Amino acid sequence: MTTTIDSIMSDFEFLDDWEDRYRYVIDLGKELPPYPDDARDAAHKVQGCVSQVWLKTLPQDGNDPVIEFLGDSDAHIVRGLVAIVLALYSGRRASEILATEPEEVLKKLGLDEHLTPQRSNGLRAMVARIHREAELAKEST
Repeated sequence: MTTTIDSIMSDFEFLDDWEDRYRYVIDLGKELPPYPDDARDAAHKVQGCVSQVWLKTLPQDGNDPVIEFLGDSDAHIVRGLVAIVLALYSGRRASEILATEPEEVLKKLGLDEHLTPQRSNGLRAMVARIHREAELAKEST
């Protein structure tokens, strides 16, 4: 997926209503790279999400490693939310990931007001998992 968080925010501003924005979120999910079947297991499942969400961490070597993430969900909108979270975090150094809190971005996108409480909780669970993975990657180097 080559969509950046900046392009997502720009596209959101261009879209007039939430029906179009939800369609766009679903389309973002369709652009996610294929998720490996062997990583659809309990170890990669994100706890705290109502839908099934999987997250695979691919850290590079180094003191402050760059970490790539792969993700997927069995729900269309949630898969799109996974794409937004990955656009925010994937491909960044562990220290950058740990310093990035998503609240401002989600507020700019309006997602803080337009997601159900269950989806908001799931989004927080994804971010918490990504932060944990970044902490582990820094500790293991």
